[in-house]
Amino acid sequence: MTNSPDDRGAELRELFFETSQELLQALNDEALKLEKHPGDEEIVRAIRRAVHTLKGDAAACGLRELSELAHQFEDALSLEGAATQTAVAEIAFASADVFAEMIAAYQSGGKLPSTKKLSQRIQELTASPAAGKTRRGRKTSRSIGAATPVNSAAAWTEYEKLAMARAQAGGLAVYHVVAKIDPHCAMPIAGRQLIQNALAGVGTVIAVRPDAKSPAASKSVEFVLASRQAVEQISAKGRVPTIAEEVAVELMLAPAADNKTTEAGLPQETQGAEASTAFAPAAEPAGVQTTLENILRVDAGRIDNVLNLVGELIIGKSMLQQALSEFSKRYPKELLRGKFADAMAFQARVLNDLQRSVMKIRMVPVEQLFRRFPRMVRDVSRQCDRDVELLVSGQDTELDKGILDSIAEPLTHMVRNAVSHGIESPEERQQLGKPPRGAVKLNAYHQGNQVVVEVGDDGRGMDTQKIRAKAVELGLTTPQEAARLSDAEALNFIFRPGFSTAEQVTEVSGRGVGMDVVQSVLHRLKGSIGVETRPGQGTTFRLKLPLTLAIIKALLFWVEQRLYAIPLNAVVEIARTFETEVHLVDNYEVLQLRNQVLPLLRLGRPAPADHNAKLFVLVILVGERKYGVIVDALEGEEELVIKALDDQTFSTDLVSGASILGDGRVVLILNLPAVVEHVARSRPEETGQSNSGLLLTHTDRVRLAVSPAAGGLA
Repeated sequence: MTNSPDDRGAELRELFFETSQELLQALNDEALKLEKHPGDEEIVRAIRRAVHTLKGDAAACGLRELSELAHQFEDALSLEGAATQTAVAEIAFASADVFAEMIAAYQSGGKLPSTKKLSQRIQELTASPAAGKTRRGRKTSRSIGAATPVNSAAAWTEYEKLAMARAQAGGLAVYHVVAKIDPHCAMPIAGRQLIQNALAGVGTVIAVRPDAKSPAASKSVEFVLASRQAVEQISAKGRVPTIAEEVAVELMLAPAADNKTTEAGLPQETQGAEASTAFAPAAEPAGVQTTLENILRVDAGRIDNVLNLVGELIIGKSMLQQALSEFSKRYPKELLRGKFADAMAFQARVLNDLQRSVMKIRMVPVEQLFRRFPRMVRDVSRQCDRDVELLVSGQDTELDKGILDSIAEPLTHMVRNAVSHGIESPEERQQLGKPPRGAVKLNAYHQGNQVVVEVGDDGRGMDTQKIRAKAVELGLTTPQEAARLSDAEALNFIFRPGFSTAEQVTEVSGRGVGMDVVQSVLHRLKGSIGVETRPGQGTTFRLKLPLTLAIIKALLFWVEQRLYAIPLNAVVEIARTFETEVHLVDNYEVLQLRNQVLPLLRLGRPAPADHNAKLFVLVILVGERKYGVIVDALEGEEELVIKALDDQTFSTDLVSGASILGDGRVVLILNLPAVVEHVARSRPEETGQSNSGLLLTHTDRVRLAVSPAAGGLA
């Protein structure tokens, strides 16, 4: 059963919406290059290729308005002298923005944006004296057909040249066919289609000129045809009675197997560098073509389904291991025990390989995210009257696609902040002895089982005294407490909702919305954010992210007879101490571990009756700081498949998910950054009591919802 035309059209549009983002990004990239290297014809050709592809794809999907606007811009870029126009880069940027708005409107079914202003700018470029009226790539030709040739004004695009070169390499001859429309033809547009259909019977039509809406379309039509047929057969096929009055067939490229290959209109003895470079941009190495053919575009949801099934297999492996352990205890002398163990070991190896393979499919280089920022930095620096250069490194670092998409908005906010808040004006920088041009740096690298993404600048840095004063003004702390805070602790105020030290509100920043959202997104991703600043030298934010959100290595422990887990990569060490070693400082529990004072997080109630009781302390690293988590007992390490909990089941952000163990038990996975933030924001009453048991009251509301009796986790 075949899909209906509507289904095929919808599928084609979905594919276009996906691939168009790459074309728009390429358009922005090339426009940035052209802005730095004005007049570079190769860059203009690259812009024209992107616009041409967008035009063709849009037309294939029936997106007429987008196709026509792209066609108008492509025509302007095809004019001689267009590369020398300083306005080309600006128009390319404007076109990318309008194209993006139109595609978004097509996707949402909303109203299309106005294209009048952009269309006028393109017309001004076309009408410029510097832009000639002849198109690039045109060559004279001599007729080798029987009919009289018609003067041609066609220009073949780079993609059409590529198709010609491929046809030649495949052993086909490439012909230029010019058909003169009979002046008495009542329907010249329909007749043009009939001629094209007739020629398609003897070869492959690669290109058609002029556009059907052009006034010249009623007089003549030109084709590029790849065929194995003789000239006479092509000419005869093109002569459609009462429609085609005259047909001229000209050889453009002879088959590659012919050693006497010539280009139409170029005598063999004069076919030198000019002829050999005419189609040079169309050449494509065989290796590149093979690589492209091996690329398969798959919807991310399908990979998620496979990954979810792998997670279920891991749970099944845990159940089998649990059953094998019980079997070994009950029948220690059973000979089948060894065979079961061997089979389990083999299954575990295959499953681990499968898991790694699926995870690699989801991993993408951060370059996919980083490449959108050069254009943004350019626009924001112009808005803020700054001179800023974007430096990017670590683009090949790979990260889970879901995480990469989630940090796009937070990273965008941070880069905008770096340009508008961090970098000084050129005049101010010169007064400080700095170069007029500031630098914003994006970097990514692996650190253990995490990926670190850094956003830095060489600007003015953050004034911690100003931050303290603003925190007091907003009632976030008292003057006495603010004075006791270290610089690192004072910097944490920038992550509070509504906090901003900007002296004025602009379109770019200063509304006090953003950094708290950044932190909340990082917490949801089980990551953390740290900040390092030096007055007068700049600021660097570090986002620490897990490689994946699906499967983690975890440390399991008990608190008040209930099982919890935390990511193993967050645990620095495990220490033992006594209740008497826990001290109160400003009503917060701390522990002196070697030469370091460690803030403590007690997840359960303290045991006042026995001050000599031994405690397990998990030393964890959240951001750049260490904390101690007091637990009752340790269960061990386990590979956990994370199951998300919806908001209706779940009433706190202190737990980031749950998992099912091999024996059917449900374990809650703590969100450590949220736990630490909760402790930091909870100011104990001056009653001599510590900040004990902060998590307990919150998790009580979760336990019934995720208990095995309730049917487990979906």
